[in-house]
Amino acid sequence: MRKIVAELFISLDGVVEAPDQWHFPYYNAEMGAAVDAVLGRADTLLLGRSTYEGFAGVWPGREAAGGEDAPFAATLGDARKIVVSSRPLELPWRNSERLTGDLMEAVTALKREPGGTPIAISGSVSVVRQLLAAGLLDELQLLVHPIVVGEGMRLFPEGAPPVPLELLSAQTFETGVLNLFYAPAGPAAPASYDEAKTHLPRPAQ
Repeated sequence: MRKIVAELFISLDGVVEAPDQWHFPYYNAEMGAAVDAVLGRADTLLLGRSTYEGFAGVWPGREAAGGEDAPFAATLGDARKIVVSSRPLELPWRNSERLTGDLMEAVTALKREPGGTPIAISGSVSVVRQLLAAGLLDELQLLVHPIVVGEGMRLFPEGAPPVPLELLSAQTFETGVLNLFYAPAGPAAPASYDEAKTHLPRPAQ
């Protein structure tokens, strides 16, 4: 069964909205390699409508321009792009299709398709939330930027139910960005302060 891996740029205060307004000062070769390891190696992308429209408005032009980012733009263009949208939309970018039917049923069918590479999600916060809640997201990559944005959509909104996660790996970039991979985890075992205090540091003798 194929894995689904979501990749998001996120601030210290949990903001994932409009990263183009705050994350570029932290983009270096390390982050480029991390992004390429997920998006650049996926043959299938699952995208929300807003993310797709943003990508489709930028990457085809960058591919045509033939600049330094043209190879990556071509890779995205060649990938199969499945767009989650509740209403009809134009699909001007090659290899694009709209996901039909129930999201959970369609994603479950995608995971059962043959293929050795994970299906990648970039941004698409609503899709990520739904797949996490349904237990269909296999890995969540958070590129945590050392900045407090202060306002904007957060990945986990106030009032949302708890989402237990297991840390799979952690890497610190020279810019201070943390490259964190998580997987869904079962609920934490019940515990009390009386149990926790046994782990408090002891006074020096």
